[in-house]
Amino acid sequence: MVAEIIAIGDELLIGQIVNTNAAWLGGQLSGIGVQVKFMTTVGDEHEHIRTCLEVASKRAGMIIATGGLGPTHDDITKKVVADFFEAGPMQLDQKVLAHMRDLFQRRNIHMTRNNEAQALVPLRAKVLWNEMGTAPGLLFEKDGKYCAVLPGIPAEMKNIMRASLLPFLRERAGGTIIRHRMLKTYGIAESTLAEKLAPIAEIEQYGKLASLPGYHGVNLRVSVMGSSAEEVQRRLTAAAEIILARAGKYVYGFDEETIEEVIGRKLRERRETLAVAESCTGGLIANRLTNIPGSSDYFMRGYVTYSNEAKIELLGVPLASITQYGAVSEACAKAMAEGARMKSGTTYGLATTGIAGPSGGTPDKPVGLVWVALATPENVITRHIIFTNDRMINKERFSQLALGMLYQALLDEK
Repeated sequence: MVAEIIAIGDELLIGQIVNTNAAWLGGQLSGIGVQVKFMTTVGDEHEHIRTCLEVASKRAGMIIATGGLGPTHDDITKKVVADFFEAGPMQLDQKVLAHMRDLFQRRNIHMTRNNEAQALVPLRAKVLWNEMGTAPGLLFEKDGKYCAVLPGIPAEMKNIMRASLLPFLRERAGGTIIRHRMLKTYGIAESTLAEKLAPIAEIEQYGKLASLPGYHGVNLRVSVMGSSAEEVQRRLTAAAEIILARAGKYVYGFDEETIEEVIGRKLRERRETLAVAESCTGGLIANRLTNIPGSSDYFMRGYVTYSNEAKIELLGVPLASITQYGAVSEACAKAMAEGARMKSGTTYGLATTGIAGPSGGTPDKPVGLVWVALATPENVITRHIIFTNDRMINKERFSQLALGMLYQALLDEK
């Protein structure tokens, strides 16, 4: 089965909302063997939506549309799709209406006539129950082609998809199995990684390889499609083994794993602890580390020492070091890491100091410069890199550099 996803809403086109629904739907459909060949975004215009439906119905057996099911004048998706699929006149669904009234009553909100219109469903459409909201999903069929219309609110869309639509599609996927394996790398440029993986054809004899660069590193995705789960898994494993043989030293995790999750697991296994001292990252490293459940087992303390005074008072950074070398320097980073470790009594102290930008740089210390230091029981490791002049991107890259240094140290000390 081939599917097309249509995301509906002017807010998507003008950048007010990021289209996360399409990405999530693509992953869910792929997981049950439905190939997503196209994703389309369209505004709240009747003719434009109808044109998208005409095109999609010629190249996909399943269309999933999200958005435009609300109670206001610009929510026209239901009517357009009903007309296109010749689903008959609208009729009031008493079960949906009762559910809506109950929701409004429990939330102590007045229900308007506009809301009641959401309980109108086409005669020849199947209702996909929306337990979490007022707008039900709808499933249309015509000439062997299907179209599901789902709310644009992510939580409601996901609930309907899991409860109603995925089981329906799984039965019609034709037994095709699609699986992906993600290998996450750190500390290597995409072009260098490509050289190490060559010849790519030896990997792609088992599955399709995609290189996905980002601020946190380069992810390698292997995709395999087949009719047997065992055969698909065998090919995924074979492709991953070649990648690991050629570039395994740069691979820190797989699939949904984050580097902070891998670090946490290693620290817990070794019964070691960590404190961080952050300046230019402003607490981002501590935030990432504590996003992992159970991080209190190893994460002891985080300092956000943005000012020179804070570095001196909280971490014991010598005033002379800042005066002589500046706050953005190897000397300051080392003192911050050592101070965090000693004052917290932890195994490791990790520190960052830099110039996130877009201003504040000098010829000697340009915007994007970061010094990272890792204090261990034996020594202090330092590293500096110059990134871009984009503040938010720099903070992400600074934090990944710091976590990457810690990860590498944990590997080296095995």
